[in-house]
Amino acid sequence: MNPLPLLLALISILDFSEAKFLKKGDLVKKLMKKKYVREGSLRLVGGRGKYEGNVEIFHKGRWGNICDDEWDLREASIVCSKLGYELSRPTYASYFGEPRGNYLMDNLYCDGSEKNLSSCRFDGWGNHDCEKDEAAGVVCINNEKTKSIIMSDATNTVKIEKDKVKTKYGDLQLRLADGRTKNEGRVEMLLDSKGEQGWYAICGDGWRLIEANVVCKQLGLGFAQTATQNHFLGNGILNMTMSGVECVGNEVSLSECTIPNSFYCPGNFFAGVICTAEMADLSIDKDEIEKSAYLEDRLMYLLQCAMEENCVGSSAYIRQKDSGYWHLETRRLLRFTAKVTNIGNEAFRPFLPKNLWQFHQCHMHFHSMEVFATFDIIDQNGFKIAEGHKASFCLEDNECANGARPEFACANYGDQGISPNCSDIYKHNIDCQWVDISDMETGQYYFKVKINPEFKIPEMRFDNNEVTCNLLYTPSYVRIFNCAHTM
Repeated sequence: MNPLPLLLALISILDFSEAKFLKKGDLVKKLMKKKYVREGSLRLVGGRGKYEGNVEIFHKGRWGNICDDEWDLREASIVCSKLGYELSRPTYASYFGEPRGNYLMDNLYCDGSEKNLSSCRFDGWGNHDCEKDEAAGVVCINNEKTKSIIMSDATNTVKIEKDKVKTKYGDLQLRLADGRTKNEGRVEMLLDSKGEQGWYAICGDGWRLIEANVVCKQLGLGFAQTATQNHFLGNGILNMTMSGVECVGNEVSLSECTIPNSFYCPGNFFAGVICTAEMADLSIDKDEIEKSAYLEDRLMYLLQCAMEENCVGSSAYIRQKDSGYWHLETRRLLRFTAKVTNIGNEAFRPFLPKNLWQFHQCHMHFHSMEVFATFDIIDQNGFKIAEGHKASFCLEDNECANGARPEFACANYGDQGISPNCSDIYKHNIDCQWVDISDMETGQYYFKVKINPEFKIPEMRFDNNEVTCNLLYTPSYVRIFNCAHTM
């Protein structure tokens, strides 16, 4: 459709006092410049300035959000660079408030060389399994502020603005308010204000299971089953005094977590929790990783399904585009077995209900979790140089102990999960149970495996979900040793 007739019609009804100072051609250019938004444009919303906020991308005439699944420093850096900033840190869990529209991108995977997010690999426009509390965001360097620290992340060591400090509130007294039972409610903290004590709510923007778990432990109510970010447990008119709370997960009190120096709550939602005494708890077997690791050189022809799931290095996709014989080339894979045991007192189940599982046509199976585990290889300077990930296509009870009986089996579209005292075993010969190290130099590295890495599913604790090992890579073999649980 030609927009010129419409623009000329608009000109004819403009106030004459404005039009008389502009030539018709200049006014057309002004209106077209104001209206036109380039495909793939980015903007940040909900922040305190243009340098921070939830990320929105423009596609086919509309703005949409990006889900925080697999969102990390690589994607965040592309956003800040595109917007004219140099460095960034990613944010998760709708840190800058509830997204305003629909999700357009999910499971975004960039290698850091792209100039636009739309050049990265992802699940396809509009395909997602994300809730309103999963919006991805960024905090770019605000050049007007110089307060910064050195922070190391997976792919780069960067200087970022970081105004977070240990909480200044000391030992916090907490309570849960307006819940249906004593185990749920809006999280409130007791504070002195001008000599009078009062209860204050906590902002729900960016509130995650990790923070909610600390609250439940502090109150002696067990573990967090749900972390809420809404007005369901509040009337929207209470005072709030704390926002941007971030916990590691091993704290026993919310006072041990970090918060920003300043209060900012664009979504105006309350942080809430639902606690429970029974909860799953996954632990990865570090010995199984050490004894099962080996190298395999595999034809790319045999990796086509795995490539659809982003299970190979970025250079493989470049070869696929550039060479007519790409399928005859090989990739070097570091294979290993991952044994995950549920040491809790409740079954571990996928985040999504069965009717929302995604079917992968090439592998001919359903994904109950898009990201069940991540595998990273890190050099001696702390830079991530190779990575892999595993979607959960089958969570089942492969091995049980202490009298437990298997309850979950994936065959015939069965229910998925891991029962207490049972283990799910992803063997080394399964597709994507590897890291593509084709572009990696021989040498000594660190190898990190993390399960439930995005903390989307509640557990008793998260500090036993991660194992870090030493890795020795030679031209003929690989050795993984000294594995230990880390967080």
